[in-house]
Amino acid sequence: MLATGAGFDWFRYAGGVALVLFLLVGMLWLLRRLKGQQSAQQEPRRLQVLETLSLGPRQKLSLLRVGSKLVLVGITAGQFTALGHWPDTQATPGADLVS
Repeated sequence: MLATGAGFDWFRYAGGVALVLFLLVGMLWLLRRLKGQQSAQQEPRRLQVLETLSLGPRQKLSLLRVGSKLVLVGITAGQFTALGHWPDTQATPGADLVS
């Protein structure tokens, strides 16, 4: 009789864990679906990272589109430095931006 009661508790425990996992997966699916709908309704971003080049372990160059300008930024562990800016002419990839 003791084994029957212990077995019943085990199934109840396993059922509870399965229910929690099912609810967790359902909530993750719902959040992803809501996030997709939300991002489709947003306006275009004014700040975009177009390309990033790693120069070393803690140094990078990034080309940013800020509104209607392109900005080249140097990034280190302690600071960001604007290195130059140009009007955004919707240049094709690989075209020379510093004409």
